[in-house]
Amino acid sequence: MKYYGLLFIFLTLFSCKEVPEKEKQVELKKLNFEQFKTYLNKNEDKTFVINFWATWCAPCVKELPYFEEITKTYSKKDVEVILVSLDFPNKVESNLIPFIKKNNLQSEVLLLDAPNENEWIPKVDSTWSGAIPATVIYNKNKRLFYEQSFTKEELFTELNQFIKH
Repeated sequence: MKYYGLLFIFLTLFSCKEVPEKEKQVELKKLNFEQFKTYLNKNEDKTFVINFWATWCAPCVKELPYFEEITKTYSKKDVEVILVSLDFPNKVESNLIPFIKKNNLQSEVLLLDAPNENEWIPKVDSTWSGAIPATVIYNKNKRLFYEQSFTKEELFTELNQFIKH
């Protein structure tokens, strides 16, 4: 009887293997604009970097590693990166989730499911034409909007205007 208990413990320990990165579940919040707009106006003691992007947008994909580097480098400086995907909702399973897994994105990724762009785009910024990539960087004291893609140096230069040194 005591050997069966040891065998059970042994089998339990060795059958619990770590799930490979590509098989891990991705938690993806799907929000309409009313749900999302709270992310645009947080009143906390940190800087928020909100990037609007899509997997089908080559300039967006090119700059994503720079936003990921912010997540890794600036986490102790109270900076939060939020990647807002504008991918089509019917492409989430086939495109967006595999992209997040493949690229091991660590920043929070939200899916904005707000089909009436003409209604919500001006609420993000009145100057935004709707082109992506687009980025909002803000804190309690300052808010800037960028309708452009960034080089790593440009993005870090802009972010450093917001960070207390």
